[in-house]
Amino acid sequence: MIYGIGCDIVKVSRFSKWVENDSLINRFFNQNEIMASKSCSMQRKCEYYAVRFAAKESFSKALGTGLKGFELTDIYIEKDTDGKPVMKVTGNAAAELEKNCGKDAQVHVSLSHEKEYAVAYVIIERG
Repeated sequence: MIYGIGCDIVKVSRFSKWVENDSLINRFFNQNEIMASKSCSMQRKCEYYAVRFAAKESFSKALGTGLKGFELTDIYIEKDTDGKPVMKVTGNAAAELEKNCGKDAQVHVSLSHEKEYAVAYVIIERG
């Protein structure tokens, strides 16, 4: 059963200053995400971080808690062997997810970006 759905859209250009500021990147993004972005061009890096930030916001909306109780670094995106984005939830965010949705909750994510905008959708299924 679906517990919640979240959606967020961000302007990619907003992240042009972020990618030059290590403290902002480290505050909002998991080390796995940061390492995966190292080889990206500047434009690609802005898109990369924008869509992942939208995914984190979407997760908080789907969970219904907002951003309280966990850090955005507790949530990150990896790709599976086919290149599909997969949301990983760790730390306090994982505890909130389990508390609200059960031990076997599933998180589904869809990401998209096109030049100026990045959008993400998250669906959480109860476990």
